[in-house]
Amino acid sequence: MIIEINELNEFENIINYKFNDIEILEKSLTHSSYSNEDRSYNKVNNERLEFLGDAVLSISVSRFIFDKFPEYPEGDLTKLRSQVVCEDMLSVVAANLNVGKYLLMGKGEESSGGRERKSILADAVEAIIAAIYIDGGYKKAEKFVLDNLTGYIHDAVKGKLVTDFKSYLQEYYQGKNHNCKIRYVVTSEEGPDHEKMFHVNVMINKSVAGKGSGKSKKLAEQDAARNALISEGQLNE
Repeated sequence: MIIEINELNEFENIINYKFNDIEILEKSLTHSSYSNEDRSYNKVNNERLEFLGDAVLSISVSRFIFDKFPEYPEGDLTKLRSQVVCEDMLSVVAANLNVGKYLLMGKGEESSGGRERKSILADAVEAIIAAIYIDGGYKKAEKFVLDNLTGYIHDAVKGKLVTDFKSYLQEYYQGKNHNCKIRYVVTSEEGPDHEKMFHVNVMINKSVAGKGSGKSKKLAEQDAARNALISEGQLNE
């Protein structure tokens, strides 16, 4: 095992699934940059799992919306699925599960911000889906998918699906007042460097519109924007 077993167990608790074969979970969290740097780990990464996970994800969401919205014609079902089965949405799921913290990646990729890169996070979620599918079967994988995406599916149906809360907040407030000033202020930081937590306020002119927290400033800002939109009635809890 390259990833510490206690970290893998911690992640199992986060995703609410206990693996029979913990090594496949480790594989799902191993980015190709790590196997490229460590020749002894060559070809052991999550790329093939991404391929399988994408298919499991698609059928899980397709079956759910097919059953849930019997009045939707094919075109509407396709549009709805594409809103949820996409890189932006999967990266939000990854952020919610703190996937970036547990990824095994090369030093170069990590130093360039890989733990927060949307494509890497989205691919990792697909790999995790595949790992659950292989380890526990389709129903367990489907449960993971729907546990993490059902709320967003309903948001999409209501026209309230948002993946970039900061952009949405800016559009919303500037639509009300072109002269308003939006800024994000870090109010505090806590924890060691490898596990730091940031707390941020989003300010509309001089008033606090929302507060957020996250493992990085970017995630904390997104969380603050999301909470501001909830306060304004633009998003559901």
